[in-house]
Amino acid sequence: MSDTADAASGPVLEIDGARATIRLNRPKHLNRLQAEDLGELTKLFDRVEADPDIRVLVLTGTGRVFSAGYDLNSVAERATSANEQQSAGSAFEVVVNRLEDLGVPTICRLNGGVYGGSTDLALACDFRIGVDTAEMFMPAARLGLHYYGSGIKRYVTRLGVDNAKRLFLTAQKISAPEMLRIGYLTAMVPVETLDEEVDKLANILAGNAPNAMRGMKRAINEFVRGELDEQAADQRHRDSMRGDEIKEGIKAFAEKRAPKF
Repeated sequence: MSDTADAASGPVLEIDGARATIRLNRPKHLNRLQAEDLGELTKLFDRVEADPDIRVLVLTGTGRVFSAGYDLNSVAERATSANEQQSAGSAFEVVVNRLEDLGVPTICRLNGGVYGGSTDLALACDFRIGVDTAEMFMPAARLGLHYYGSGIKRYVTRLGVDNAKRLFLTAQKISAPEMLRIGYLTAMVPVETLDEEVDKLANILAGNAPNAMRGMKRAINEFVRGELDEQAADQRHRDSMRGDEIKEGIKAFAEKRAPKF
């Protein structure tokens, strides 16, 4: 995948067979998200989920960083406004939660640093593959911002209490090896092999049974939030035992070939 900058724009959607890629595309501003980008991301997520041919989504950025987070000018405008309005954090939270709940598996291709709210955007993906020069930090404590609840919960459930406290309360930057150690990165690679590693994982995910993955992803997300709908999960399990996917999967296994879902 090319990291060469196009003309700056909102998020760009590219579809190649079973794989969709959404690329943040404001490289001169370190892919900082603007208010209008939030609605566009939601529309793109809806398009991806509505297309049955798409089996995996990759989220990445143009240029040398993944994203510098949400535009602080928008946050400042709301902080100084005399009128009560939806906070920038609330609008951003909706987008990140939508990404986490996408039915298709998601990979964040971390082409560089990840800062502020975009750390949560990446964390909402199922997998994060990053370059070994990446870094991250969450500056909320320096800004006087109490981060939104679902983002804190995501940090705690995915990274653990101690790591969440360290990142939120100290607002200190950490490097790629430390990101890998605490579980923020699924894998850390040299920049020259980033696309190879992303492609490898994307191909694995695109080749697996989509309905089974969708249901299990939902159950995992619900379970970690303490919201597991056991009856619905059990019904999906029972339905899968009689579905077309398991018939093809077992047949392919017996014939020693890759399944075609």
